[in-house]
Amino acid sequence: MGETTLIRPFLKWPGGKYRLLPVLQEFLPPRNCLVEPFAGAGALFINSMHREVIVNDINPDLINLFRLLQTQGDDFIIDAKKLFVHKNNHKQSYYRLRERFNSIQTPWERALLFLYLNRHGYNGLCRYNAKGIYNVPFGDYVKPYFPLDELHYFKQRAKQVTFHCQDFVDFLTPFLKYPKRKMQQITFYCDPPYAPLSATANFTGYAQQHFSLNHQQQLADLAHALAKKGATVLISNHNTPFTREIYRHAICTLLEVRRSISCKTKARNKVSELIACFSAS
Repeated sequence: MGETTLIRPFLKWPGGKYRLLPVLQEFLPPRNCLVEPFAGAGALFINSMHREVIVNDINPDLINLFRLLQTQGDDFIIDAKKLFVHKNNHKQSYYRLRERFNSIQTPWERALLFLYLNRHGYNGLCRYNAKGIYNVPFGDYVKPYFPLDELHYFKQRAKQVTFHCQDFVDFLTPFLKYPKRKMQQITFYCDPPYAPLSATANFTGYAQQHFSLNHQQQLADLAHALAKKGATVLISNHNTPFTREIYRHAICTLLEVRRSISCKTKARNKVSELIACFSAS
């Protein structure tokens, strides 16, 4: 796939992989099925050519939005565009709509507001407090972009995708029961919340749950087990002594990557990341 054909995700997202797609695609073996336990904005799967795609995320707001685009995309896009008007691009309107989002459970309206908040909130963050309250501040952009083309593309691509909303352990464990011949046709790409570079650098509040070092170890153990069953498993993460240790059964490739989330644009320095490849061979 040439770089000019890549489609941007319709969501802004911490740690999004759009810019890394040409690199990631080099690691993908020719398999029939792509499985992603941590969907995020979906940059990889919407640009993949796999015949079968299985996507999971623990964030119910994200998966609710994906499923509505999959099943009622045209009507959803029409309604979503109505929120992207000048009168809603003010601090008072943003906090009123954010409060509305936190007070409702209706899937349709909640998905509409989730998209609005993502594009109008600060720096593309998706963050909830311990009570599950979405608390990203107003972004104060001149004119937030309405991703019309990207939404329509996602709507079409999602027809070939199966979506799940589970903890990554609950999602991945059933694959261990698959026969080897089936596992040999699956590539898993895991893009978890990254292990911290330092004690003060850990942002993992993508959903209400936090991703601990124990979770990082659990994921590495599952990746090793899935690979022994015949699958190829790729994991992206920071390059640290901790990650190199837990990925000791994998081949790790190091990358220098510019941060996509930072409080100050000038502070978006390059950091060392890795791609760990677990395989049966």
